[in-house]
Order: sequence, then C-alpha cells, then structure tokens
Amino acid sequence: MLDGLPPALAGDMAFRIFCTPELSQHRSANHDILTARARFHLRNARWQVVPTPVGEVQAYVYEPDGQPRGTVMLVHGWTSEAAFMTAFTEPLRRSGMRVVAFDFPAHGLSPGRRTNLADCARAMLAVCDYFGPIDGVVAHSFGGFVALLVAEGGPPLDHAHRIGHFVLISCPNRLSEVTRDFGKTLNLCPAAQRAYERHLERVGHRPVSTFSAAALLREVEAPVLIVHGREDEEVAFQNAEDIVAAHPGARLMAFEGLGHRNVLFAPPVFRAVMNELAPRDAAPARRVDRDIKASA
Repeated sequence: MLDGLPPALAGDMAFRIFCTPELSQHRSANHDILTARARFHLRNARWQVVPTPVGEVQAYVYEPDGQPRGTVMLVHGWTSEAAFMTAFTEPLRRSGMRVVAFDFPAHGLSPGRRTNLADCARAMLAVCDYFGPIDGVVAHSFGGFVALLVAEGGPPLDHAHRIGHFVLISCPNRLSEVTRDFGKTLNLCPAAQRAYERHLERVGHRPVSTFSAAALLREVEAPVLIVHGREDEEVAFQNAEDIVAAHPGARLMAFEGLGHRNVLFAPPVFRAVMNELAPRDAAPARRVDRDIKASA
C-alpha cells in the first residue's frame, strides 16, 4: 500500500503499477496456465507482426474459405490477450468474415512490460489502418475504451479509423470510476489520487473526468450492441445501463449467470455476436430488454 508515501511519489508509483499489466489485481492466480491453453487456438491463424508508433505488436489473421465479405477485429481487455478472444473466430470466419486479433503492447506476445490507454489506442489504430477497412469490432472490457477512442480519433490520436459496427462486451463507462477503484486498492489519499490521475491525463491529453464510453459513442456513427453479465464482479452491470441510457442508438443484451470473463465463452454470446455482425442474410438484430440465461 502507498498511503505512507508523499502524495507525489505515491501518485507516480500508482501510475507505474496501473500501467504494468502483470501487476494488475484482476490477473488470476492461474493466469499462466489459462494463457497456455488459450494460445492453442492461435495455431490456425496467420501470424503477422505489425509496426505501430509505440512498437511492433503481434497480430493474428483468420481467413475465410472464400473471398472475405468483410473484416471483424477482436479487441481483448487489460491483462488479457488475443488468445482469450478466439472463441469468436471460427463462427465469424465460417460466416465469410476475415477475423483479425492482436495483442496490445505489453500483453500476450507483443513486447514490453508497461503500457497505457493512449499507447494501446495508437497500436490499435495502426493495426486497423494496416488491415482495414474494419467492418466490425468485438471488444471486451478495457478493449471497448480503446476501440471507441480509435473510432472517435480525438486526443491523443492524430486521426480516426471508421469502424462499421460495435459489439462491446463488459465495457466500463467512466474511466474516473476505474481510477477511483484502483486508488482505493492502494489506499491513495486525495492528493496522491490526483497526482496519479494527472499522469493519465498527461499521456491521454484529456481529463480523466470527461473520458467515458458514453461520451465517445456520441462521436461515433455506428450501430452498437452492449453485452453484459448481470453478475459481472469487475465491471458492474450499471455501466452497461448508463452507456445505453446516454446513447439512444445502442442496444443492451443482458445475460444471467455470467461474470466478467465467462461471458467470452458462452454460446448465447456467440449467437448474439453472429446475429449482429454476420453477413447481410442473417436475421437482423433487435433490441433486447429481457435477461438471457447463460445456459440458453
């Protein structure tokens, strides 16, 4: 805990910890075992190293059997990696979509130990430009923040990459809530909390208090499906409700019996993603205002 340090030093150390994925309190004890298992599903991908302004990142491409009907990008969350998104690859690939996934800087097989929201957005923007145009994005948790920032194109980015469709899974709404909860885990005093957040504002070129998924969505003209489990223990379901309430075009699909990570491996979620992003002859998505059981 950092409560015994001078506020400026505590804020600096908190920022360094926050930007080091392997130190995250959300990383499970058996992370390495789960990662080894998940990477097995990368074997059928074409591996591609992509240069970005913040260093090279590792990307994975799954090509359909025929001519691609579009490109869908999978975006993982903080402390995760592309391998944990691979449950979506085969259904999308079989539908005729080219599927691209990649590891954020300092995640998975991309090099580095520290990164931040701004650098992850710069990396994703470069990957989008490399493989684009991007017809759809499936983003989990922190990856939703990054994907929306890339589509909005504001600071710290120098341009946007238009994304045709979004599926945001377990996405937080306000960055300030994320930083507040993190500060509590380190027992930061108010002055240290502010010092820590000033570091984030320095690299992000915008106030933490104004950074939210709902605000970014207002600048993005694309259909949006919000998928969230009511039992999410890391990003409360209220986040999904707040995003949808602030964005009339967004639709919410709520799931019972799913937490923050299990939502990525549930068949009903696969079907929701396919219904949203599959080729035009698929049934159109509709607003869902009822809960869906995870075992459906």
